[in-house]
Amino acid sequence: MDGAAQRAGPGVGTDSSGLGSASPPRDLAIDLARFFCLALVVISHCMMASPVLHADGTVTTENTLAEQDWFEPVIWIFMVMPLFFVAGGITGLQSWRRLRDRGGNGYGFAQARLLRLIRPAAALLAVMFVGLWGALLLGVDPQVVQLLASGAGMPLWFLAAYLAAQLNIPLLERLHRRAPWLTLAGLAALVVAVDCFRGAMPLIAYVNMIFLWCAVQQLGFFMADGHLARLSTSRLVGLVAASNLLLGVLTGLGLYRDNMLVNLNPPNFCLFLLGVSQAATLQLAKPALDRIGTVRWVRAMVALAGRRSMTVYLWHLPLLGAMAGLLLLTDFPKPASGTAEWWWSRPLVLLGVVLLLLPAIALFGRLEDRPTASVHSRGRPRAAVVTAAVVVFVPVADAAFNGLSLPHLGGGSACFTLAALLLGRVPALAPEPLPAQALSANVEP
Repeated sequence: MDGAAQRAGPGVGTDSSGLGSASPPRDLAIDLARFFCLALVVISHCMMASPVLHADGTVTTENTLAEQDWFEPVIWIFMVMPLFFVAGGITGLQSWRRLRDRGGNGYGFAQARLLRLIRPAAALLAVMFVGLWGALLLGVDPQVVQLLASGAGMPLWFLAAYLAAQLNIPLLERLHRRAPWLTLAGLAALVVAVDCFRGAMPLIAYVNMIFLWCAVQQLGFFMADGHLARLSTSRLVGLVAASNLLLGVLTGLGLYRDNMLVNLNPPNFCLFLLGVSQAATLQLAKPALDRIGTVRWVRAMVALAGRRSMTVYLWHLPLLGAMAGLLLLTDFPKPASGTAEWWWSRPLVLLGVVLLLLPAIALFGRLEDRPTASVHSRGRPRAAVVTAAVVVFVPVADAAFNGLSLPHLGGGSACFTLAALLLGRVPALAPEPLPAQALSANVEP
């Protein structure tokens, strides 16, 4: 077996067309990559959020990590959001092909994807709405309530971007089959075109929430089809070096900021180059990740987090904000942001968030499971699926442009719940349903 075949690992197969197996086995490397990304996001947020109670009674938040001089080059390496979408492209493409081969269509794919993501989000928004209204009635300062409400908006932008990219998978897969490189180049060109006009029309920059993340997702298609696995180690290393060199040139010339957090919102071409680098790095690391993934306790830990990854992602930041807000009301020691004591307290903060996540996962984790009807059930009308998608994106877009407030939480929860009711249950398309005990983070409907 040559080096390229070894790098392909157990999760990449090919059919007669060379476009990948319709029913690939579990990909342990993708499981571990997504677990690493999720863990890094939770850890970094615990190092960023720092509420401060001032002498006049006002409360503000400080992003301690982003204020460090050494952070900008570090975030260049650890900005893992593109890797989320690369992994989403791999699993989404495989899921769509499995569904299509079992007689499904694009509307059924959209129905399953929407249900998997909006049911956990609807529960989060409802709990936050009720909880924050209760806090107002108990006399908590409205400014504190607004800070907690706005904090929930950070996970929601990812949900909107991820949904937009995933819902386009059937169309993008068709284009990918016909002209993979032309499709990728076209999406990248659209990203650059939007970047060129963002100075004159700032709002147009948010269009890249679709173009940019669809382009990065498309890199996952290339991994799933084995294109990157057929490259030699030296070519993959060259791809990593070239993408980072181009990124250095663009930021060095001042065309883009060298702060990847700034480049993330709204996203720009820098994130695509990071995605290229991270996709090639993931391909290089696949043999090692596959070996690590075969360790029983590692597989069990990754599987548990993978099945409840959306619950962890959505709930960790609101729980962090709630915990910090409650601590402000007590005499618990509150070291000044950025001091040595503050840094030493971060492991305790992380532990507190993890402990709070456990009951949240127990209560709401099952909402990530796909509600599947019997094999004889009919799919929802296409109009219902389209309406549900519109109902979901309208409040999210409103919050993105106008900020998230308490009324937005209530309205968003109502819209998400309505969308879930419109979508109903996903009819089974095979004599036997997908195994309920599937453990892989990337085994999706």
